[in-house]
Amino acid sequence: MNNQVLIVVLFLAVVALTLGITIWASRQNRSAADYYAGGRSFSGFQNGLAIGGDYMSAASFLGISGSIALYGYDGFLYSIGFLVAWLVALLLVAELLRNSGRYTMADQLAYRMKQVPVRSAAALSTIVVSIFYLLAQMVGAGSLVSLLLGVDSPALKNTVIAVVGLLMIIYVTFGGMKGTTWVQIVKAVLLMVGSLLISLLVLAKFGFNLSALLGAAAERSGKGEAFLQPGQLYGRDLVGQFDFLSLGLALVLGTAGLPHILIRFYTTPTAKAARKSVLWAIGLIGSFYLMTLVLGFGAAALVETGQGSPVATSAGNVASPLLAEAVGGGEGSLGGSVLLALISAVAFATILAVVAGLTLTSATSVAHDLYATVWKKGQVTEKQEVRTARVAAIVIGVVAIALAIPAQSLNIAFLVALAFATAASANLPTLIYNLFWRRFNTRGACWSIYGGLIASVGLVLFSPVVSGGPRSLIPSVDFAWFPLNNPGLVSIPIGFLCGYLGTLLGGREAGEDRYTELQVRSLTGAGAEKAVQH
Repeated sequence: MNNQVLIVVLFLAVVALTLGITIWASRQNRSAADYYAGGRSFSGFQNGLAIGGDYMSAASFLGISGSIALYGYDGFLYSIGFLVAWLVALLLVAELLRNSGRYTMADQLAYRMKQVPVRSAAALSTIVVSIFYLLAQMVGAGSLVSLLLGVDSPALKNTVIAVVGLLMIIYVTFGGMKGTTWVQIVKAVLLMVGSLLISLLVLAKFGFNLSALLGAAAERSGKGEAFLQPGQLYGRDLVGQFDFLSLGLALVLGTAGLPHILIRFYTTPTAKAARKSVLWAIGLIGSFYLMTLVLGFGAAALVETGQGSPVATSAGNVASPLLAEAVGGGEGSLGGSVLLALISAVAFATILAVVAGLTLTSATSVAHDLYATVWKKGQVTEKQEVRTARVAAIVIGVVAIALAIPAQSLNIAFLVALAFATAASANLPTLIYNLFWRRFNTRGACWSIYGGLIASVGLVLFSPVVSGGPRSLIPSVDFAWFPLNNPGLVSIPIGFLCGYLGTLLGGREAGEDRYTELQVRSLTGAGAEKAVQH
């Protein structure tokens, strides 16, 4: 009961802090640039913290440490994939996108192409990817609170999902990008401090000897040395090896195509600040994922992870909170209760920050790409556009709540992996072609987005994730003819191929002559704050 009271109090403190930030930020929003891009006023360090806050989601904090606790070496491979992904974002996307866009991914794509088809395709892809990611966070929030309070009540889970949805609507509607960014910065600091504290306490248990920690984890797991080697989750057969390759490809390439990450590059005043923000993000995220190694193996060594344990039944999602309780003095102790409540509140703050970023991304795309450009042909004022974004945020929030409540039986990892695979299959090929291929045209962009989108979602529907196995979403039937759990290995090449074929079949376009101008913009940032349409 003490744990539950502390958790509720800290949850309320986190909500009060973030709402206070949102109210303050709402008074600073005076233009579309303020609402969409925070007035391009954030330094490289501030934006780096915000990127870290946006990227280190509940799936990272809870899921990866839980995977390591259950599967050892194979679980840590998620950390490597998420971290290496930032090198792709830094080298190929960050600076060029910031220089040649304005508020959304579609700004950069439509610069030298026909506005209506390209913006429509890009907006659809943005909304689909964001919704998949959004559902994972909201379902995770319901499961987390239910598990930590010890109440497995559908009504409680539904209430938590509704509260998270309501809060994200408030953050985005009133705070815009400024409010969302500061919420993400606060969350990143809380997450880093909490993870560092627990990591130090775990290492102190083993005399700061990592080898002793790994040995104890291997022994406690019941799998011996095999726990520290590949094969617990992937690589047992040829299909498993290809599945791991597919997942790794989706993780590494998907980050550079995630819409809610891409729009973060527009919040910096200069290209230099954009580069710095990614470097800061890599440092923060790299440090965090190294700490997940300690958190995961620490949970394997100090917390019960066998069949039927809370860690196993939650698919590892409560490994970090239970580890915090263990290093704080164990169940029933004051230190254990405080640390459990602290880490649980940090996890909740993580979910709130990420859902706000995702909702803002979708609302921005609806208002800026669909409403202002596709439907109104640019004949709108900034005030009308921002008002539409706020209405879109409310609608998206309501839709997310309506979808998340019946989606509580879905596998959270499935939704996150699908978001990454879809981003890598639909968004990244289009961005790469547009930045580096002069002949790329409107048909190529639309084919690339729609082809990657259909391939990634379609292959997952016919994979073991949905049917054919005991862990499938629909275990009672079997229509899984695609053997891999993650479609990236097939859908990403399909996205690139569709873009290539569409370009060749689409013929030459007048916008091809503007490729040189786009190159100059992407390299120098000239005219970055002006939307050029034709």
